[in-house]
Amino acid sequence: MATKTLRVEQIGSPIRREGDQRATLIGLKLNKLHRVATLEDTPSVRGMIRKVHHLVRVLDDAA
Repeated sequence: MATKTLRVEQIGSPIRREGDQRATLIGLKLNKLHRVATLEDTPSVRGMIRKVHHLVRVLDDAA
């Protein structure tokens, strides 16, 4: 059984944001605008996305 993945794009700048939000973007393999990362769909990744939901966009569920 293949693991589910999520494609996430950064749409907001981390400038003038809290340090933990910047660190969360780096943890999601995002640190520049319009960069797209394919991540495993786990509860921890979902929590990270929720923390910076105003800076990222989930593009689709790539299976």
